[in-house]
Amino acid sequence: MSAAASGADMAVLPKVKTDWLPALLVPLLALAALPLVGSFSAWATLTVAALAMGMMVFLMASGLTLVFGLMDVLNFGHGVFISFGAYVSLIALGPLREWGQSENIWLNVGVLLACSAVAMLVTGILGWAFERIVIRPVYGQHLKQILITMGGMIVAEQMIHVIWGASPITLRLPEGLRGAIVIGDAAMERYRVIAILFGLAVFGLMHLLLNRTKIGLLIRAGVENAEMVESLGYRIRRLFVGVFVAGSALAGLGGVLWAFYRQTLTAGMGMEVNVLIFIVIIIGGLGSVSGCFIGSLLVALIANYTGFLAPKLALFSSIILMVLILLWRPQGLYPVAKR
Repeated sequence: MSAAASGADMAVLPKVKTDWLPALLVPLLALAALPLVGSFSAWATLTVAALAMGMMVFLMASGLTLVFGLMDVLNFGHGVFISFGAYVSLIALGPLREWGQSENIWLNVGVLLACSAVAMLVTGILGWAFERIVIRPVYGQHLKQILITMGGMIVAEQMIHVIWGASPITLRLPEGLRGAIVIGDAAMERYRVIAILFGLAVFGLMHLLLNRTKIGLLIRAGVENAEMVESLGYRIRRLFVGVFVAGSALAGLGGVLWAFYRQTLTAGMGMEVNVLIFIVIIIGGLGSVSGCFIGSLLVALIANYTGFLAPKLALFSSIILMVLILLWRPQGLYPVAKR
């Protein structure tokens, strides 16, 4: 009888409703910009370019939003992993130079995958060392976290100068990824289309990991209530380290795509997008991967459209967007409990 009662109770449990409104902002913004741009071909080109940039920003920011959400760590040195990921990709480019010079798009994608794998491995190891040496002594001390991670960022930037030199390094895009796909009057750069596919694949894998696996359940539970997870017997500290390593590796992956996008390597390239990354995770909701994804796309779209329509306003477009979003939802698009 008790089993039947419990079954009846389970049957009447309310389902959690999915909040689709923030996700609808992306297509609504794109459609609203169409009549303002005027030309469909120009609008399509701007939109694809923005989606590619948004995917790269998401890759760079997704690890940081998890780190802050789970570990409550303000890591202002996150840009270091982006820069290191970009520079480390040069290691894989050496033996694969012939693949990069080929016009076969599959060989070119193989070059990107190899660079990404090397960058994620190295930045993941670097992230483990960074957490152990720099972050661990200042858990729960936000002011010290800001100071010490900024100090670590400066030291790491100088290490890049020592290893690779202070002069910018040109990074040539693989031959098959150059040029554009022309559909009617609209031109879409091949590399940007590949970047969109990369970003969607990573977001899909992260979504499956966080929602369909035990480790993902622990991460989401830890973001909402770390004390409860620890009281159930799980070692939250190990989870902290794993998330920090994964976040650093994702930053390295984003650094590779960002480097090929810019086609120039500089030691400060990661630090230059630090402010943009923090804006994205604030818009999305601290600790929310889905919010980070939507926030990245919104920031990139508004930057491209305003850059075309009102260039002087483009510099402040992300700040204006953040203010508007926070006036609507003060905790971000997808707020996480207790954040």
